[in-house]
Amino acid sequence: MNIDEKEVQKKWKDSVAEILKRFPERKETFLTSSVIEVERLYYPSEVDSTYMDKLGFPGEYPYTRGIQPTMYRSKYWTMRQYAGFGSAKETNKRFRYLLEQGQTGLSVAFDLPTQIGYDSDDPMAEGEVGKVGVAIDTLYDMEDLLEKIPLDQVSTSMTINAPASILLCMYIAVGEKQGVPMEKLTGTIQNDILKEYIARGTYIFPPKPSMRLITNIFEYCQKFVPKFNTISISGYHIREAGSTAVQEAAFTIANGMAYVDAAIESGMDVDSFAPRLAFFFNAHNNFFEEIAKFRAARRVWAKIMKEHYQAKNPKSWKLRFHTQTGGSTLTAQQPDNNIVRVTLQALAAVLGGTQSLHTNSRDEALALPTEESARIALRTQQIIAHESGVADTIDPLGGSYYLEALTDKIEAEVEIYLKRINELGGAVSAVEEGYMQREIHRTAYETQRKIEKDEEIIVGLNKFTIEEEVNPELLKVDEELEREQKAKLQSIKEKRDSEMVESTLKQLKWAASQADENLMPYILNAVKAYASVGEICNVLRQEFGEYGSI
Repeated sequence: MNIDEKEVQKKWKDSVAEILKRFPERKETFLTSSVIEVERLYYPSEVDSTYMDKLGFPGEYPYTRGIQPTMYRSKYWTMRQYAGFGSAKETNKRFRYLLEQGQTGLSVAFDLPTQIGYDSDDPMAEGEVGKVGVAIDTLYDMEDLLEKIPLDQVSTSMTINAPASILLCMYIAVGEKQGVPMEKLTGTIQNDILKEYIARGTYIFPPKPSMRLITNIFEYCQKFVPKFNTISISGYHIREAGSTAVQEAAFTIANGMAYVDAAIESGMDVDSFAPRLAFFFNAHNNFFEEIAKFRAARRVWAKIMKEHYQAKNPKSWKLRFHTQTGGSTLTAQQPDNNIVRVTLQALAAVLGGTQSLHTNSRDEALALPTEESARIALRTQQIIAHESGVADTIDPLGGSYYLEALTDKIEAEVEIYLKRINELGGAVSAVEEGYMQREIHRTAYETQRKIEKDEEIIVGLNKFTIEEEVNPELLKVDEELEREQKAKLQSIKEKRDSEMVESTLKQLKWAASQADENLMPYILNAVKAYASVGEICNVLRQEFGEYGSI
């Protein structure tokens, strides 16, 4: 039977117009977080019909439907809960607890002094030791952190950026002590300094020497640690700073291009390092927009790598990513509501094709998660995997008229941003000029204004509130920890071979002054001599300077 689609649509729209006179819609215009208008209904004719160009098959270019041919039918995503607090020994207990509960990968949170290259006994570290992550001063701490954890069996992700080379060298050294050669180590180092300048702030050195450290890691790992993902290009913190979904995808991909450019400029062939690039995205509350964001990002990256960089290896075209649910979406009010938010966000990540996932805990708007909260967060992933059925087919929402139209729209909006950043000279120039920072600030302000005017509803915060005393059981880091960590560091400095430490640091200083020297072997030697994070960073500060210092 031949049906005139336009005639049928018109008839339906006319009937709806009559109904709307009696039952007006809730809003005049429905918008996603990226201010993309959501139509009342989507039709087949509104979706681009070039299936093979836009979608294709899972595991094949342009990877809109996923990077693996069978996706979760062969293997679930890695359930990688982010953890770290207090001392290395305390965090080791939490890691082993989570592994016993069925977690399949480690994800390390470091305290603020470690993230910005200060030892626990530095005056700059006072009051911050072990508070937002684990304190790591020397190789001894890394040994404690990974005690009884088989590094040949467990994949480890480390959220560390400015001192990423140092922490990776510590991980390599612990593997060596366990008898695990570096070529067998698996995991991911975040190592994404550009987003620190844009959104997060835990930078140390200026952009150019920071990019040198990153490409040094690329080169070293390509030769000696081939199974380790050398960077996790992170949109997560860009989103946490207040960006939209479109901005998160666009700015992250722009940063990714800057790292590819830097590696190529250092003399590396694109296919020698691109297969080990990984990404890290956020999952927020707008369910369909988040799924479309992941699918669009895969397609945009595949085109860039194949067409712009002329990469020949299909593995270089694939955007592999870890997802964490949205920390900034959690509320201190009615914290149990956060379990529902996290479930929806995690489901969006799975339907969007993530390779690994962290689910936030219900109490993270108040403090570090308790064991019980961390277990509920992990169980959320396990229930999605084993009980929901969403992992039984690939890209189950593919073909949805709404989802495909939204994927196309996000792709187009991302490309507009990428064109603007390219006109500014690329991501590094855009960061130095403040472009991305201004865009995020503008969006964050507008979002907060909507919440305060009740134009955007946050359940339990500005609507459906209750009189409550929020007194859940909270995890508190013992203030005695800082004193103990300082004493431990002092003891290590007294016991180690001081001449060896001084020698390795002197060699590192020389290498840093040589533009063509890869710093990784020198940092590894210093780490093995039990030089501290602060000592190594101070040598590099002397050569490179500090970003933003006068």
